[in-house]
This record gives sequence, structure tokens and C-alpha cells, in this order.
Amino acid sequence: MTKHLSPEKLNERRIKAVQLRLDGLTVVQVCERTGLSAPTVSAAWKAFREGGWAAVPVRPRGRHKGQANVLAPALKATLWQCLHELPPVGEPGWNSADLAQCLEKAHSQPVSQRAVEHWWEEEHLKREAWPLGSLSKERSMRGRWYRQAVAPVFKQLNSAAQRWQGGVRHLSHPDGSLYQIYLHGSRGRLWMRSFRRPPVAEDYLITLKALAANGPAALVFHGAALSAAPELTAWLAAQRDFWLVPVPADIGLVPGESVRAGAKSTVFNNCISNGCVPHNRASNNPDSNSKQVKR
Repeated sequence: MTKHLSPEKLNERRIKAVQLRLDGLTVVQVCERTGLSAPTVSAAWKAFREGGWAAVPVRPRGRHKGQANVLAPALKATLWQCLHELPPVGEPGWNSADLAQCLEKAHSQPVSQRAVEHWWEEEHLKREAWPLGSLSKERSMRGRWYRQAVAPVFKQLNSAAQRWQGGVRHLSHPDGSLYQIYLHGSRGRLWMRSFRRPPVAEDYLITLKALAANGPAALVFHGAALSAAPELTAWLAAQRDFWLVPVPADIGLVPGESVRAGAKSTVFNNCISNGCVPHNRASNNPDSNSKQVKR
């Protein structure tokens, strides 16, 4: 059905398909309006859920002529600028696709997502996703926490794209202190935001609203007890299809966390002043944490 379409036309229809799905149309209805096959519509929708609008167009394979793999200092400076700004509308943070697009727009030079991800690694911004599924049969405190707090929520969500995990952390950097909110979607895809000061409740709220905007979702979060912030608690209480699952600080889910005691105190104290309470001041019992899940 799409073999006769040029890449440009195909991408136009894929974007249109996602727009129609957001408007509430079924896959069958979208197929009728766009002329795309059901698998193509589903693939476009899945790409949007996992990577935002930047991931919807089909990209040609291989590297474009002149595409940068090792980033020049000017491009790296632009990446830092982007990470400290609000992410694209509707996104919970910056992913490698959006950052590559930002560089191309600013410098008129194609840049691969892989080059961006290499830069993440160089700057110690990249964070691996937690293997939550492997905790289901663990006979440990964190296994018990997973079965009681996480599994019941995840069972209500059919798609892996609806199950998020993430946290907030402090990083030492040559240019000064850096605070990062990081998120992992399905297949471990990474989103992030960076701050020169500890994130406040409004920063977290922007992230949560973006996650909830695309339908039912859950977030397993480490580093700050978001459900203790008054404005966040009020927002969570109004959500019928969004769940927040806090990670207890003492279950060992984040081994080797590179947050110094003083830096962690700064993050948490700032959270307290803006309505967030650190996990080490909340109950660390897996049962009590499971009750903090907001719906």
C-alpha cells in the first residue's frame, strides 16, 4: 500500500496517522483516511510513543554524507544549551533523536543519534535502565517491593511504552554542579533534563504531565518522594490513569549511585523547600511505599 510513496510522502502520512490517533481515531479509521496499512499506522504510533514526533519519520539507513560522528566543541555547547532548556512540547525530556534534530537545525549539519549518545557517555550523562522484570522472583527486599508495589500497577498497562522508570541525581562536572532528571521508556530508551540547580516541584510536574498526556502510564521513580509535594500530590490525585511508584532508598535498586552525601542533601533540602520529601525521610518499608502509589 505504501510502496509507491516517496519517503517524503510516506513520512507526511505517518505524521498524519499519529495526529489522527491522538484525536481518538481507531487504527482502521486512520488506515481509511491515510491510505496506510495497519502495520504502518501501528509502527508510526509506536515510534511516537517511544521517541516523540522526531521518531515518527522513517529515516534513511546509513549515515548521510557529511554527518558528524565525533562532535565539535560548538555542537557540544549547543547540546548543553538544549539540555538546560525545556524539552520539545509534549516530551518528558530530551532524547537523542530530538537532540540530533536540534543540532541539525542550529548548525545546518546532520548529526547521528549515536553521536549524541556517545557524547552522553563522555559526559557521564547516560544511565542504564533498571532490570525491573528480573526482580519478580527475587527473594529479597527489592523483590518483595517489586511484587507488592510495581507488578500490580504494570499489570494494568498493556504496553511497555506505558511503563516508565527514572530518577533524579547529582553529577560532579568540570563546569560545576549538574542535576539530572532521567527517564527510561520501553526498550531502555533514555530521556533527560539537566539543571544547574536542584529541580523544583514545577520541573517534576512538567515531566509527569508529558508522560500522562499520551494515555495511561506509570512511573517508577528514585531520588525524591514526589508524592509528598503538595502541588504534585494535588495533580496526582486528579489523574485517573497515571501511577507514581516511589523507589525506597534502602533496597539497593541503584547500586553505585554517584551522588555524594552533601550533594544529595542539597537535592533533598531543595525538594523539601519546594514540597518534595526525600525517601530517607519517608517510610522505607516496601508495604508502606506500595500504598504511596497514586492513581
